[in-house]
Amino acid sequence: MPDLGSRTGAGSNYPALRYETRPMAAPPRPLRTLVERYNPEVLDVPRRGARIRLEISDDGAWDVLLDSEGARLVEPDGAPQALLSADAATWRAVAVDLRGGMDAFRARRLTVRHNLHLGVGLLAATSGMTEPGRLEFASVRTRVGTISTLQAGTGDPIVAVPGLGGTKVSFLPTVAALAGEFRVIALDLPGFGDSDKPLGAAYDAAYFARAVVALLDSLELERVHLVGNSMGGRVTLEVGLRHPERVRRLVLLSSSLAWRRERPWATLLRFVRPELGLFQVAPRGVVEGIVRRMIPGAESGWAAAGVDEFLRAYLTPRGRAAFYAAARHIYMEEPEGDNGFWPRLRTLEPPALFVWGLRDRLVPVAFARHVTDALPNAEHVELDCGHVPQLERPRETHAAMARFLRAGARATPGARG
Repeated sequence: MPDLGSRTGAGSNYPALRYETRPMAAPPRPLRTLVERYNPEVLDVPRRGARIRLEISDDGAWDVLLDSEGARLVEPDGAPQALLSADAATWRAVAVDLRGGMDAFRARRLTVRHNLHLGVGLLAATSGMTEPGRLEFASVRTRVGTISTLQAGTGDPIVAVPGLGGTKVSFLPTVAALAGEFRVIALDLPGFGDSDKPLGAAYDAAYFARAVVALLDSLELERVHLVGNSMGGRVTLEVGLRHPERVRRLVLLSSSLAWRRERPWATLLRFVRPELGLFQVAPRGVVEGIVRRMIPGAESGWAAAGVDEFLRAYLTPRGRAAFYAAARHIYMEEPEGDNGFWPRLRTLEPPALFVWGLRDRLVPVAFARHVTDALPNAEHVELDCGHVPQLERPRETHAAMARFLRAGARATPGARG
């Protein structure tokens, strides 16, 4: 990960390490180092606080309690909201350099499970970095509600939008790859992750596009590059179609597109209310088993973390309602006609790069020819991967992305004022 700032020592103004009064074995020095550096400005913690477990392979575990007073290490108790697990050598590396911890995370030497907002956010908040461009997690108030974000880096702003059921942490590799040159802001769309989940919201492309523009307004960003994966790609296209003056360049990673083939369930789905998601029909164990079987390698690494993030929202009533509403709109979008997707796509103004996965079963690479017909000047990259290029082929994806975005570097700067 690029250098995102300098580090402070034990004499910083951050809350000092505090111990519980009950007897406990002294935590290892790397864990004490992390908590001594805790900076509450980097991570927005729930009002009721949080419990995060730090596990050292074959050498026990300790919990970090986060609250309004700071952070403290205690003996493990109950179920934590997030679990970070690694061997002793990896924890020493994390204590010395956050980049080592993120590299270990991507290499599966350090795992973060359950709530990645809190788990990865703790790594950022204990890094000791203070300069502009450090990795930060924040909740941003907008006119459509609170939107949860993570960001790092300085330079031309990039806003990254995840896919259906995904969260901002699916763009952590993108942040790591591009934060040395760009300011990368990844968000949770309304209804997902840690953003607000309003009942009755449309959760269609137009609604999500309004949310993205509302975030830009709250962050005082006039024009940005937009990157979207899957449904997030469809959302970024909608922003480009409705608000081209706010978009410099678009990168579409396995972007959702309107179906051209027959949709046999469309008529029935018109009468199915997404509010049915307020009721959990199937037991949690059944839902979790189905999701994990659908995703190859879902027991470890990024895939397992992505499943955790999906389930964290889906297993709440409002999260399910949002998921069903968004999925229904993807399936039912009209491809043709006056307001159809494909005729509208022909009017897209911002330059666009489409990245396709040759093994993508959700958005096959065959869609590329339809995009070429609509946007003959768009650029295309094909990679040997599935539906999430930034996780499956990060090096190739981010190299193509950086090259494309640099070509727009001479455009008007993106920050107001």
